[in-house]
Amino acid sequence: MNFQKALTDYLTMRRGFGFKLISEGKLLKTFISFLEQREQDIITTEFALAWAKLPTTTAPARWGRRISVVRSFARYCRAIEPKTEVPPGGLLPCDYKRPSPCLFHDNDIRQILRASQKRGLNDPFFWQTLHCLFGLLSVTGLRIGEALSLNIEEVDLNAGILTVGNTKFGKSRLVPLHDTTVRVLSEYLMQREEFLAGHKIHYWFVNKLKNQLTYTCVKYHFDIIVKTLDIDCPHERRRPHLHDIRHYFARRVLLNWYRDGVDVERNLPKLSAYLGHVETRDTYWYLSACPELMGAVQRCLERHWGRLS
Repeated sequence: MNFQKALTDYLTMRRGFGFKLISEGKLLKTFISFLEQREQDIITTEFALAWAKLPTTTAPARWGRRISVVRSFARYCRAIEPKTEVPPGGLLPCDYKRPSPCLFHDNDIRQILRASQKRGLNDPFFWQTLHCLFGLLSVTGLRIGEALSLNIEEVDLNAGILTVGNTKFGKSRLVPLHDTTVRVLSEYLMQREEFLAGHKIHYWFVNKLKNQLTYTCVKYHFDIIVKTLDIDCPHERRRPHLHDIRHYFARRVLLNWYRDGVDVERNLPKLSAYLGHVETRDTYWYLSACPELMGAVQRCLERHWGRLS
């Protein structure tokens, strides 16, 4: 396998979505040199582990970081060379294990959107703002902080593109919008201009006082809605969080890919970049965190082996 070309293509693709990957690129170059010096033509878990612990003076706290960089690259390489081994999680200290997400279903999201509209009798624009925000989160997978930080210049309705600048890791990215989402945002823009009545504010989502809509305000009303609708997370013994809408989006995309026969392994880095994940493992986590996805994976494998038998 041509590791140098694979690395160039991998970094070019992810940097095209706004990721800098400076330290990751340097680490992967040393990993490839490590493999080439040992005349290895595929990535294996054994050699990934050996490299992750180098140099011998490296603190164990850094092993997990080094192996995670290889893990993301290995997933990309496996789509090119099926013999590539992707190092599983939990092999080294400091591999972080995330809690399971609260799994919204389509009907849950529909109820939340419907409830935000029904509550708008006394304050129609404010609730239309929340309705538009919740809808945007569910169809784009934006982080709540990214959505609340959007400004007018970053919402290009003519091109159907959001420029997300205030990201978790300081990297900007472009998020394409479906035509139906553009129509909803266009309607909201007209309502917004009428509500502001000449008042200038560059944030896209505004509150009752014509200032930037805050996380505290959104969370307060979101919590009221999910409590009223009695939506909970039985396995986690908690109410859903705003961030669970982002989980809903990622899970739905992956489920649709499996059902449509899309090569998920090859396309996962694209979804990772779209969501603004620094590591592909953060996206791959949904496969093990969501029972529905594990079932879809199993059915996909059964179809594959059925064709071979």
